Formats: sequence, C-alpha cells, structure tokens
Amino acid sequence: MKKLKELLREDFKVYGDINKTIFSFAYNSKEVDQNSVFIAISGLTTDGHIFIDEAIKKGAVAVVYETGRFTPHNKNITWIEVSDSRNALSWIASRFYDNPSKKLNLIGITGTNGKTTTSFIIHHILKKAGKKTGVIGTIKYIIDNIEKTAIYTTPEAKEFQSLLQQMLMQGVEYVVSEVSSHALALKRVDYTEFKIAVFTNLSRDHLDFHKDMESYFLAKRRLFTELLKENGFAIINIDDTYGRKLATELRKEKILYSLKNPEADLYVNNYNLKVKGTNIKIISKKNGKISINSPLIGIPNIYNTLAAVAVAEVLEVPLDIITEALKDFKAPPGRFETVDEGQKFLAVVDYAHTPDALERLLLSLKDLKEQISKDGKIITVFGCGGNRDRGKREQMGRIATELSDYVILTSDNPRWEEPRQIIKDIENGVSKTNYIVVLDRIWAIKIAAKLCQKGDILVVAGKGHEDYQEIKGFRYPFSDVEILRKAIRENVYS
Repeated sequence: MKKLKELLREDFKVYGDINKTIFSFAYNSKEVDQNSVFIAISGLTTDGHIFIDEAIKKGAVAVVYETGRFTPHNKNITWIEVSDSRNALSWIASRFYDNPSKKLNLIGITGTNGKTTTSFIIHHILKKAGKKTGVIGTIKYIIDNIEKTAIYTTPEAKEFQSLLQQMLMQGVEYVVSEVSSHALALKRVDYTEFKIAVFTNLSRDHLDFHKDMESYFLAKRRLFTELLKENGFAIINIDDTYGRKLATELRKEKILYSLKNPEADLYVNNYNLKVKGTNIKIISKKNGKISINSPLIGIPNIYNTLAAVAVAEVLEVPLDIITEALKDFKAPPGRFETVDEGQKFLAVVDYAHTPDALERLLLSLKDLKEQISKDGKIITVFGCGGNRDRGKREQMGRIATELSDYVILTSDNPRWEEPRQIIKDIENGVSKTNYIVVLDRIWAIKIAAKLCQKGDILVVAGKGHEDYQEIKGFRYPFSDVEILRKAIRENVYS
C-alpha cells in the first residue's frame, strides 16, 4: 500500500489528486482491483489504452497513459501522462515494492545461448556456499527452497519486482536472473540494480522482434551500460565477436573469460570431453590453476562453467566450494540432457533452437562420437518454431545436414504456421540428401530411436525442457524427454 505521490516522478504530468491510497497496480485490465493504478502499455498484439474505461469500472482510481494515445474524461480519476508507459510501469513497480534490488546481490545473465545452465550452475555453487539464493529464468523461478513454474524467461516489471521482494522477505541474499533481450528492449528490468552482469554470447535469434543483429546487440548491451551498478562487475565471453565489442566499449570493472585466449582473466588451459563428463583445467588470474571435474558434456558447457566460476570468484566463494559444487552439478532439464534406458547408443535432448546453438551441440557430439565408436552415426531430429525468425531456418537446415549423418526434419512449435511450410524453409538451406521429413514429432522421435545402432548418437533438438507443443493457439502436452524415453524402451525391451 502506497500513497500515489510516492509512485510518481517529476517528468510525469499529473491531473488530479496525488494523495490517494493505492493498494495495487496493473497493466492488464483483468487484474485491476479497487484503489489501483492502471498502466496502459502497448503490447505486442494489443494496446492497453483501449482497456482504460474497463479498468476504471473495475476500480482503478488512477490511470497512466501515453501522450497522444488517450484523452482523459473522468474528473474522479487521477490522470498521469507519460512519454513511455513501459518505462513508467518499471518505475512504479520498483517504487511500489520498495526497490528490492538495492538490498539484494543481483546477478544478471544475458546472451543468446547458455543463460539457463549458467544460472543454474551459479545457483548450485552459492547453495553449496550456504547462501540463500533465488533464480529467475526460463525453466522456473526459485525462492530459496520454493519453486514456481516460469511464465517468461524474464517476467514483466510488476512480476519481476514482486519476485525480488518475495525473495527479500524470505531472506534470500543472492538472486541469479536470466535477462532476455525482449525484457531489455521492453524495459521490464529498468530501475533494477545489478551487482554482476554476464554476457555469454550473441548469435542469430529473435530477429522477428529486433529486426537486425545490431538492434539485438544494443538491447543486450543495456544490461551493462544502464543497469549495472557503477561499482558492479561485467563478466564477458571474449571468444564471441559481440563479447569482444562489448568488452572494448565498456568502461566498468570487467572479468573476461575465454576457451583459448591466455590474456583473459579466466581461460582454459586444457580440457578433455568424455561421454560421462568433462575435465577442465582453468587458469585464473585470481586463483591460479583450477582443476574441475564436471558431469556436464560438451564445449558449450565449458563456457557456461567458465562464466559461473567467474561469478563465484567475484563473490569471493572459496575455491574448494566452487570445485566441489561443479563436481556434483546436474544439468537443467533439456540442456544436453541424456536419456538412458539401457540402450547401446547415446541419446540427448537439448534446447538448441538457434543456428549457433545447434552447431555447437553437433560439433560437441562429433567429438564424443570419436570416443564412442568410429563407425557410429549422429542422427538428429529437429524442426523450427512457427511465427518466429524465419531467416534462421535454412541456416539450421544446412548445419544439421552437414554435421549429422542423418536428419529427420519435423515439427517444433508451429504456432499459427503450417508445419509443411516451415520445413520447406528449412529445406532451402539443405544441399545434401541425408534427411527425411516426418511431420509428426512423436513419430519422428520413434523412427529415430528405431534407426539407432550400437555406438550411434541420437539428438532431439529444439524444445528441450518444454512440456507442450503449441499449435493454432493451443498448447498440447508434449515432452521430448518422455517421448524419447518411451521410444527407446519400446525398442530395447520389445
């Protein structure tokens, strides 16, 4: 509960009483209560200004609207005119919940790939160190020992600040948050103070929203230039082209990490990829030589581990706790997740849904194949989501067919598009004939499992942890892991 005047800013143009007591605020008219503030924002599909009258009927006593989008008409309402209602929403949210980020150690992770695994590794290390820790991310929200299903990777400002306040009330000291490019572009985390910001990488994705790579980069860059505390730390992957650009431009304290560059603050001196895990030798300017035995598989997870170690070093976590935590860390659902039902081939489910992520995944699997069997094959099942960046489809088709021995093109989340058209777009990038099309994803996975022989590697890519398939506005229950598990059992024990 706040006085309205406590939520306002000098540049807001206010018409009406500012001493009203405000019990809540909302940007969705359906969530408006008595004595609330309604903030009309322009969404991706609709404009909140058309719901202002509905919000007033439901009990809103103050309304925030953008200049030129609405004409105030009710003298009993306090009208607040702003130039950017999304910015105003973030301001009001942070004030209503008493600026919780100021009292927390907030770690923000942004990048195209690796955010989820990196956040889970950091969370695991901090828990090992005895710290009460929270997570905001793609798979779930964690408040110490309480878990909630995630709606968005980075929720809207109201929900984001509310989560931070809940964490504070539960005694949480550290919060690890994935920060998506959408959230940064749409100002969901504005007026939040980050102690540490991590840049994992940047490659093609979300160009249906950002339009071009430069805009995509500039959205990510905001975390470091506008939201990172003056005395905060930027942790950056300098093997990435955009990471190097960010490191060059940024004038804040930086920790640079690399798989190969000895000039970085943390770099890998040597590594050994195995089917059951990875041995990594790290050289750290802070801690010297660090030897890590991780159950995680693949080069992308070496990068995720490096980023997490860098964060742990900044937070002064003892080295023995870091290495011990990494030894027993379990990968998040759908992130290079292995499925073992007693079969004689390696089966992997991964969230890889961008060209870069798919390429890194398949290159890692090619390395592993050499250890498993010289005659083994990589069989890949994948598709692309509908109503998203169409330009990446042919790139992913080329990558999959060039780096796999055999590919089954199938449906992902087609949303409102026709699966056949999506697959045609993928086929535009294919120059080889080592693939078939199976529109039904369940049958595609079953056929792939049936094809696998001893020493082969089967990878089902694109959906990872998701437990649904989105078709024509509906979400149907669907789990790659469970379907693959059942398909393998049918072949092994039939």
